[in-house]
Amino acid sequence: MNPRTLSRALAAFALSSSVISAAYAQNSAPQPVPIVSVIPEPQDRPLTTAMTLQVDATDIDRAIFHVRQTIPVEQGKPLILLYPQWLPGKHGPRGALAEMTGLMIRAGGNALRWTRDPVQVYAFHVDVPAGTASVDVEFQFTAPVRESEGRINVTPNMMNVQWEQVAVYPAGHFTRAIQVKPSITLPEGWTGVAALDGAKISGNRIEYGVTDFETLVDSPMFAGPHYKKWDLGNNVTLNVWADNAKYLEAKPEQIAAHRALVDESIILFGSKHFDRYEFLLGLTEELGGVGLEHHRSSENTRETDYFTEWDDNMSERGLLPHEFTHSWNGKFRRPATMWTPDYSTPMRDNLLWVYEGQTSFWDLVLGARSGLQSKEMVLGEWAKYAGSYAEQPGRTWRSVEDTTHDPIFGARKPKPFASQARGEDYYNESSLIWLDADMTIRQLSKGKKSLDDFAKAFFGVRDADWGVLTYDFDEVVRTLNAVQPYDWAKFLDTKLRQPGQPAPLNGLGKGGYKLVWKEEPNIFDKESMKESNVFNLTHSLGIILNKDATITSVMWNSPAFKANIVSGAKIIAVDGYAYSKDGLTSAIKAAKDNKTPVRLLMERNKRYTQIDIAYSGGLRYPHLEAIGQGETAIDRLLSPRRPKK
Repeated sequence: MNPRTLSRALAAFALSSSVISAAYAQNSAPQPVPIVSVIPEPQDRPLTTAMTLQVDATDIDRAIFHVRQTIPVEQGKPLILLYPQWLPGKHGPRGALAEMTGLMIRAGGNALRWTRDPVQVYAFHVDVPAGTASVDVEFQFTAPVRESEGRINVTPNMMNVQWEQVAVYPAGHFTRAIQVKPSITLPEGWTGVAALDGAKISGNRIEYGVTDFETLVDSPMFAGPHYKKWDLGNNVTLNVWADNAKYLEAKPEQIAAHRALVDESIILFGSKHFDRYEFLLGLTEELGGVGLEHHRSSENTRETDYFTEWDDNMSERGLLPHEFTHSWNGKFRRPATMWTPDYSTPMRDNLLWVYEGQTSFWDLVLGARSGLQSKEMVLGEWAKYAGSYAEQPGRTWRSVEDTTHDPIFGARKPKPFASQARGEDYYNESSLIWLDADMTIRQLSKGKKSLDDFAKAFFGVRDADWGVLTYDFDEVVRTLNAVQPYDWAKFLDTKLRQPGQPAPLNGLGKGGYKLVWKEEPNIFDKESMKESNVFNLTHSLGIILNKDATITSVMWNSPAFKANIVSGAKIIAVDGYAYSKDGLTSAIKAAKDNKTPVRLLMERNKRYTQIDIAYSGGLRYPHLEAIGQGETAIDRLLSPRRPKK
């Protein structure tokens, strides 16, 4: 460019810039309003006196809890009340604020003005007259009455009381420093159990002794008219409620398996971090499902046939081992970034691959060791996970540790293509990675050490301490190295923090098994499909169908995906005949000739489409198959530890 041309170009640019600047100057251009928090940070200092909490839970027809609280006021300090938001065990902001209604705050019988914080909407600023010693709080918690509103936790025959839903607390304190005296009124004839101390029962009212707010929230209640309990030893009780009393008929050998679970767990960890433990188990088709850990109890639901059809629901019996393990892993030992001083402080979930992942490993091991589940069932479940991760496309871009953030932003809602998006894989993929760690320790130590030794060294410390002992990544590595020297930092970082890793099958191979594919589902898949009433064709066509032939999941890049099939579409006909499971199975088998497509008539949004799927791979289900003869290392892992009687 010659000098004259360059000069003209620069002049044109300057002119256009000035025109743009002038035009921009004429537009409105606001500046942000600063966000200034006036909510005090929590401090580890006691509240002046104890709060009182009275819950009336008798309105079961409308599922309304009526709440009354008396909360002391600290002189010279503003009163800000908080509704719990970030809840342990739920791994995200799951506070049920939308169901809190009718909030009234009074002092001396006079209504006080309150305003919701515009940023922290779970906080309420209260105008308190000078000299006020306490305020009276009333509100209703309107529990969901249909599934579209949320989890059902009140039915005519059962309720699950989660105290964080029926209480507020003052800002500025660690929740463990806030004392509270709770009470609850239940429907006539109902029995309620919570891991709270000092219970005094008068008619249908239960009044508990003074406890701290953290312990209260960590001690939920199950209640109902059809109730039975069993002593499992070691100060552990199995409390069971059912929709009907006939579902409470358990055989001695069934209870013996639960008793063995307690024995095996205490042998494994070598300690107890509870003075007593209450399994709260609801056998129900009406109450919403739950499996939630607490330090001295757990909330659990299973179907009504838990005892009465014992031989047909073994795949469902991993829940209690999982939640019981959490008393050690998750409640006593907790990642430092997941322990929070109150329920407004966000949790950082990075180490859920220990908290939930190793728990998912131990629930399978303890299920087998106790006899709640057979070795074949546990191998079937590991086969399911191995097959899933062997063909999961989303692992190319997303690490296991990144999935630990899913409970916060994913909120556990269904995803259009879960195999590509990934979900909370830190549970089951980590289970296979911890299996690899166990088998690596066994190999390097020539069978003298295993992950059992890590469990004792990491979770089994400080017997009888039911506080919280936090840890970080480095402590996990140090403890593993103390059990068996190895580059554990690289092992964990590579497999858990790096995307694009191969499926975690090494532990299976080291343990004496390999992943194979067969036309028939393994014992776990077979029972799971029966229990959930679905037809799982993930590893063939790439779809899962519900009982109505509606597709609920489509595998990314699968034959169905390439045929533009999505979740929500419904199969109307197969090869010209009305849909049936047997008909679709036959069509998939017939297509193995590599000439015949799987021909489907699909309906989606009232539009009908004929779709031919080019697939010839036949039915495919994952199985684990022993590599050689004799007992394997995985067989030894799953063998009972308690002495034979």
